[in-house]
Amino acid sequence: VKNAFMLQEEMDTSPMVSSLLSTLANYSNLPTGSKEHEEAENNEEGPRPSKKPAPQLGTLMGVYLPCIQNIFGVILFLRMTWMVGIGGVFGSFIIVFMCCSTTMLTAISMSAIATNGVVPAGGSYYMISRSLGPEFGGAVGICFYLGTTFAGAMYILGCIEILLIYIFPQAAIFKLEGLEGAEAEIALLNNMRVYGTIVLSLMALVVFVGVKYVNKLALVFLACVIFSILAVYAGVINTAFEPPTFPVCLLGNRTLISKGYDVCAKVIEIDNETVTTKLWSSFCDSDSLNATCDEYFTNNNVTEIQGIPGVTSGILAENLFGYYLEKGMFLEKRGLLSNVDPDSPTTNSNRYVLADITSFFTLLVGIYFPSVTGIMAGSNRSGDLRDAQKSIPIGTIAAITTTSTVYMSCVILFGACIEGVVLRDKFGEGVNGNLVIGTLAWPSPWVIVFGSFFSTCGAGLQSLTGAPRLLQAISRDGIIPFLRVFGHGKANGEPTWALLLTASICEIGIIIASLDSVAPILSMFFLMCYMFVNLACALQTLLRTPNWRPRFKFYHWALSFLGMSLCLSLMFICSWYYAIVAMGIATCIYKYIEFCGAEKEWGDGIRGISLSAARFALMRLEEGPPHTKNWRPQILVLVSMDATQNVEQPRLLSLTNQLKAGKGLTIVGTTVQGTFLSNYTDAQRADQSLRKLMETEKVKGFSQVVISSNLRDGTSHLIQVGGLGGLKHNTVMVSWPCNWKQPEYYQQFRNFIEVVRETTLASLALLVPKNISSYPSNGERFTEGHIDVWWIVHDGGMLMLLPFLLRQHKVWRKCKMRIFTVAQMDDNSIQMKKDLIMFLYHLRLDAVVEVVEMLDNDISAYTYEKTLVMEQRSQILKQMHLTKNEMEREVDLRRMHTAVRLNDVITKKSKEAKLVLLNMPGPPKNRVGDENYMEFLEVLTEGLNRVLLVRGGGREVITIYS
Repeated sequence: VKNAFMLQEEMDTSPMVSSLLSTLANYSNLPTGSKEHEEAENNEEGPRPSKKPAPQLGTLMGVYLPCIQNIFGVILFLRMTWMVGIGGVFGSFIIVFMCCSTTMLTAISMSAIATNGVVPAGGSYYMISRSLGPEFGGAVGICFYLGTTFAGAMYILGCIEILLIYIFPQAAIFKLEGLEGAEAEIALLNNMRVYGTIVLSLMALVVFVGVKYVNKLALVFLACVIFSILAVYAGVINTAFEPPTFPVCLLGNRTLISKGYDVCAKVIEIDNETVTTKLWSSFCDSDSLNATCDEYFTNNNVTEIQGIPGVTSGILAENLFGYYLEKGMFLEKRGLLSNVDPDSPTTNSNRYVLADITSFFTLLVGIYFPSVTGIMAGSNRSGDLRDAQKSIPIGTIAAITTTSTVYMSCVILFGACIEGVVLRDKFGEGVNGNLVIGTLAWPSPWVIVFGSFFSTCGAGLQSLTGAPRLLQAISRDGIIPFLRVFGHGKANGEPTWALLLTASICEIGIIIASLDSVAPILSMFFLMCYMFVNLACALQTLLRTPNWRPRFKFYHWALSFLGMSLCLSLMFICSWYYAIVAMGIATCIYKYIEFCGAEKEWGDGIRGISLSAARFALMRLEEGPPHTKNWRPQILVLVSMDATQNVEQPRLLSLTNQLKAGKGLTIVGTTVQGTFLSNYTDAQRADQSLRKLMETEKVKGFSQVVISSNLRDGTSHLIQVGGLGGLKHNTVMVSWPCNWKQPEYYQQFRNFIEVVRETTLASLALLVPKNISSYPSNGERFTEGHIDVWWIVHDGGMLMLLPFLLRQHKVWRKCKMRIFTVAQMDDNSIQMKKDLIMFLYHLRLDAVVEVVEMLDNDISAYTYEKTLVMEQRSQILKQMHLTKNEMEREVDLRRMHTAVRLNDVITKKSKEAKLVLLNMPGPPKNRVGDENYMEFLEVLTEGLNRVLLVRGGGREVITIYS
């Protein structure tokens, strides 16, 4: 019957297995931006939305096609041909292979994480934050958000570039006609800024009014991308049979701007008459044949070459190697000589196609990398997938394989089909202002122009849709407090405030206005995100945490580390200063979350690293005791609690903080009287009280509560078992029992003396602050004063070390250190002072030294226990014919007399000191003399405001050696 009742009680408090399985089987992913299932019960955002229909998307529609759409983008259409022309087929292939390898390795790591349990909607951010913890999650989540936002700016700038250069140049507000050089560049950038701001505003409005329309148009935009790429491949095949006619006019070996001539010739024959052309007029001062012309024009011939000779022409050999240009240099054909006088000034440069920027290998990497981003589009839609753990790996890896194949084949095909000067012509100025990739397309360049225009519009809308939801997800997690406002939105959950911030940040990219300058910025943020995805997978694999059981099996920690290394390398290859800025932003966010407390606990990999590192360090520390140079006070602070389980001496923790424990271990321990079963709640309450006070006093360490039948045994247990391995305490701090003379506190002072005896036996140092309530709080500051050390017995250097540690804290920083030592009659006090000064010099301690002379019989009893061996005691007993008890009474009288004399000297010298440190003698071996011992310490410290009694642990703690 008893067992039945117990089972019923368990069933009432714990869920049944059947109900648990039912809950898991019917699990429904939450929409992007809402709270994760583990926080759902604490939802503060208002009433729960109506239940979503079961997710229906498969691998093709849910992962593969979204990834394809996000990966293929503006760089392919606007910069790929230029990159091949500048970097050469070899160089460009290396760039593409390196970037595609990075994303493939990242996709493998991401697949492992995505299949290690249910991934809530929110994809990449949730994977990183739940794998690496709230600090890394917040930092990398913000980086991913910024990358997505700047991607929106890049797509909008690409859209405007296509519109103003290839579709409708007449729409330019700042006219480019007649301008050249820097003026033309400024006019173009201003056009980009004005139109970019207009397009951004319109897109933000569309996203605000209705995201559903953006989602419905997604298929249209995807179709534009696919048809455009198919048109390029069709054009390549067509060049093998019928190359398109795209003539390029060269003067010498320099490419001419097509709008500067009507026919590619200096003169033409009309009715047997030689007539000058528009080209002649561009370089000569009149139309007549005897006009004065530009020297380069006169000395070089005009030739017309085929811009797209075709895939069978053998032009690939000419385009294999890079042709990097400085800004303003002419686009020249390889292998074609020109007659140029190096000493003559360059004129009519506006008639030639010029390099608009200085190009180099690392620049090409930074500009190209955004074209391989977008691999997380599938994981971001995990809430809409029928089987996310199956679809995300297959769809993402298939999409990367497809796009990588297209990119690498395009590098080779562009180099095999298109003339080098046309490839390097970024804006198609030498081919009638055509989009260079469009000149290759079949059946018409307009397929590419309009296809790329609509695809960039769609990609911009997708970025402005996805980025605010990512920010909303981060904000609602609450790990970055100042972002909480962006977790709110419209009644239907749309992130209004997040959209506003996203549009504002996107406008920064629009103001930069150059696609070539914006691309490396978003490369940094995406690379940082991918780097931490790889790190998360590698850590989980190496740590072998029990919860790490991915369904995707084709991963390895070495692949993840390789991916992480590639990401880090690419960051610095693209732009070392952008990389430092991006890492600085991530570091600031990390430290901010850490400073705010990082209250979320997601069972992350970083905690696993901490556990493994702690285990390794503890095992290393076990190898032997620390060297004197490595010694630091590792303090066990013994505190007592009142009836309500609050600490009775909170200033003990203030003093602990001021000592900083020498950056060592701190354990704050207390004892709760009773039994474990009956008093566990009291112990928990006491532990909470300790933790709260430690947080208030900023004491970094651990709390430890022991339940024992009596306080004496509990304190003894703490001293014996506190700490772990090499992280055991070597110093005990306990407050002086101030009311020890009162009968009701009799047991308290007995316990105190037992602590002194136990620490002595265990070779632990002991710190006993007297009048602890008068010690300064952490908020107080001493602007002047002294810390006085009375060094009577050498205790390993504790008395020297403690003032040094205290003076590192702002409370004691302005105090000066004074050291007093006692000379006996046969001591040379002058030499003692010199020796002590030299000793302190070698210890690198700054202190004033003073030697105090006392009679030999005044001090000898104080050091009685240190200097008198058993043989001497026996001899004295025989000589004086005294009984043992009479001898002990004699010693006690001498002790008390010494305490009075010594106290008189200390009081005269250190009455005004802010703190006095004294050697603490050991208690008598016979417990009958305990009260005399307490009285002795009381007399010794009488009249002093703050006293710290110090008893060394029997080993050196400070050294003169480096």
